[in-house]
Amino acid sequence: MKYLACAGLFFCAGVSADPVAVRHTQGYIHGFLVLKDTNDKILASGDLVQVPSGNRVTATLSLHFSDGSLYEETSVFSQSHTYRLLTYKQVMKGAAFKNQETLSLNASTGVVNIQSTDKDGKEKAFSDKLSLPPDLANGIISMLLTEAAPQAVMTLSMLVSTPKPRIVKLKFSPSGQESFSIGGSGAKATHYVMKIDIGGVEGAAAKVLGKQPPPEDFWIAAGNAPVFLKSEGPLFDDGPIWRIELASPVWPKAPPTH
Repeated sequence: MKYLACAGLFFCAGVSADPVAVRHTQGYIHGFLVLKDTNDKILASGDLVQVPSGNRVTATLSLHFSDGSLYEETSVFSQSHTYRLLTYKQVMKGAAFKNQETLSLNASTGVVNIQSTDKDGKEKAFSDKLSLPPDLANGIISMLLTEAAPQAVMTLSMLVSTPKPRIVKLKFSPSGQESFSIGGSGAKATHYVMKIDIGGVEGAAAKVLGKQPPPEDFWIAAGNAPVFLKSEGPLFDDGPIWRIELASPVWPKAPPTH
């Protein structure tokens, strides 16, 4: 799941590429998720499990498709004054993806590894050592968004494969609040729009050729205890628009007692 945001920097209209400040210490989370297409068809189900250990937190998002495909992200980050991504691994495998790929990074060493297999079975492997920015947000976008000031505009970084590893900028803007209901009670969510800035010659060419990645949307519950509600956007390059949202338990119908 592409997870991020800005926090206790207490700015409203400015843009920052600094690490996000810690406002709410992250703890244990186990949230159940579904992945749907734009017609509300369920494509996959899974969960987000977050486990703290001292000053470090491990977050794993898994989505299991009905055809056996798997999308999984595992992020380890620290939370001392600011959030810092330490390690990250992304796995995409199965028929749901045009390319099978495993991407991993170590922020302390800068080592990035990518192994991929295209639809024709051709395998590629890249290994590089990059200067990774401190605001790297792979795998923790929605968590960081729960730390954002509601009117904050911010810029963060993400490592992507194109197919070689490169850093792109993620620019977030709040798009107002929207209403939703739970159990008949009304509530509000802050809607964020994320735009990807590829940068450089490739970014300029993408705009000219109409290959600029589409904007992505995130909804975070408003209030004193913000939580991720849903996101909409592609999971991979040139992929369809899919929605990840929270799932509610469905209990088997209880048999009559008499």
